[in-house]
Amino acid sequence: MKKQVISGIILFISFIGTAQKDLKSDALFADQTPLEINLSYSNKDMNRNTNDSTFIDTTLEYLHEEKWSSMEVNLRARGNFRRNECYFPPIKMKIKKAEYSGTIFDGNKTMKLVLPCKLESENNDNILQEYIAYKIYERISPYHFKTRRVNIDFNEPKGKKVKNFQLKGFLIEDDKRVAQRHEGKVFERFVHPMAMQHLTSVQNAFFQYLLGNTDFSVAYQHNGKLLYVDSQIIPLPYDFDMTGWVNPSYATVNVTLGINSVQDRKYRGFKREQQYFDEVRQQFLKQKTELMDMVASYESQFSDEDEYKNMFDFMETFYEVLEDDTKFQKSIVDESRTK
Repeated sequence: MKKQVISGIILFISFIGTAQKDLKSDALFADQTPLEINLSYSNKDMNRNTNDSTFIDTTLEYLHEEKWSSMEVNLRARGNFRRNECYFPPIKMKIKKAEYSGTIFDGNKTMKLVLPCKLESENNDNILQEYIAYKIYERISPYHFKTRRVNIDFNEPKGKKVKNFQLKGFLIEDDKRVAQRHEGKVFERFVHPMAMQHLTSVQNAFFQYLLGNTDFSVAYQHNGKLLYVDSQIIPLPYDFDMTGWVNPSYATVNVTLGINSVQDRKYRGFKREQQYFDEVRQQFLKQKTELMDMVASYESQFSDEDEYKNMFDFMETFYEVLEDDTKFQKSIVDESRTK
């Protein structure tokens, strides 16, 4: 009984300060119906001409409340790997206040737009898989990015011709908005993971293990950011395409970790006191039905039923580890890092 009481107190203390502040920018993400948008630009120019400070100007058209509107946006490619490997690079979007003010985009000066990578049959399903990963983490931690799906009518000028693509994608809010919602700030410096808040760090590590993700580093903020909230440093993960969960055709794996495929899980969290492993294990087990039902709710939206089935089966193998004491000890606790 004492152990349960102490554990509950720890959980309560850990989440003090998680009350969220309502922001004007939240309106875009309040409605989870996919937003219809139209875009046009040259992928060749996007990959060739943009860097961290050079943007392409174009018009974004969007359908809101049965009315089409348009605004000027500035776009640049982001992500070195996908910029080199993908036909559609992921995008960073900037919008001037004069353009977004009074619209559904109000308050969102910068966002990320995630697009399919390759010209392949499963490209839109891969986008849906990655989007669902964000939705899972929303239910695991209060410290998460808000997202909104988009259906994109994309016209790409190619010489005298225009090529049309029907794409799925999603928008991700800016990290400064996440920090502002929690009345904190983005933590820019590198810091050892053991200096980070214990409970949220273990939640993040379990979540990455669920996805089969080894392509991240909380210490060096690779595919993740850090927040500073209530004098605590908190991980904020993003970019989940290079995972066993999505299992895209372009996936690469770090064989030095002793794995041969992105669907070979490897726990990459750091060693913490046992109480945190137990706390988060119980959280995921308690939320199993909720999370599995949420994932299952997207089944009809997949173009290829095998893409859905592989993802769902992959989640079930995660729970096979959590539900077995021996597997849990061997695959997670014993694998936790000390350096």
